[in-house]
Amino acid sequence: MSNQFQLPFISTKEQILREALAEWDISKRTLTAIKYEGGSLLVNGQEKTVRHILQKGDMVTVIFPPEKVSEGLLLQAGELDIVYEDDVLLVVNKPAGLVTIPSKEHPTGSLANIIAYYYDQNYISSTVHILTRLDRDTSGLICLVKNRHIHHLMTSNHLLEKTYEAFVEGNVELNQQSIIAPIGRKGSSIIEREVQADGQYAHTDVTVLKRFERFTHVSCLLHTGRTHQIRVHLAHIKHPLVGDELYGGSVKDLIRSALHCSSLTIKHPLTKEVMKLKAPLPKDMSEFLALQSSP
Repeated sequence: MSNQFQLPFISTKEQILREALAEWDISKRTLTAIKYEGGSLLVNGQEKTVRHILQKGDMVTVIFPPEKVSEGLLLQAGELDIVYEDDVLLVVNKPAGLVTIPSKEHPTGSLANIIAYYYDQNYISSTVHILTRLDRDTSGLICLVKNRHIHHLMTSNHLLEKTYEAFVEGNVELNQQSIIAPIGRKGSSIIEREVQADGQYAHTDVTVLKRFERFTHVSCLLHTGRTHQIRVHLAHIKHPLVGDELYGGSVKDLIRSALHCSSLTIKHPLTKEVMKLKAPLPKDMSEFLALQSSP
């Protein structure tokens, strides 16, 4: 039995199949892959071309080509904290200290390696499509998709919203604020970023959750996804993340950036259901919070 991803839908009017597929946001590139890489287009169970004339009520089934894990991505067993999974989405809670993707210098030990192994063991015909990445030191929710067409739908239609919790140095005075400041690479650094007049547009909303003697617990909603965006924006307003030594935070209390992706709001690409998935603060952040006392 084939485990290729299939997308069924009912034709609502007389039209060319190509037009119906475009209405379902199936790209020309995807149609080319279907034609030449092992997919097919079925109308009432019979294979047809994109020039076929549909009638109202026809059952269309798009069978996408099988996907394989990218060459060079090594399979590695490991623990996965799965928060949500269905035929097209996979959401996991990543611990701090785990990189999202491997590098040439470190081809194993990443979340992608573990996901590739999980797909292999569970007969999931997909490469590893990571929709939302997190830095090594950042914990929390990561969303993956199991098909390139679903990846296209999620990215082109902005169907996902990310919220983070963070501990920042000092007392943030404003209960709510929007930080809109462009971000670019700092000098010749490969890693560090900074606010620059000619950088890429970046927008973060910051809400104070609770103030303590030496730090503030905040929530951050991302409207854009620039590298190190939250870290750079909070440092820009003189409140770097606790534990974020690169951007001026103290490592006295935490030895990693106090940043956790705590919530994902997803509009499901197929069912259109709005789902809100959450992950509680990890042990190091929750224990740090418990030790603090309100002013």
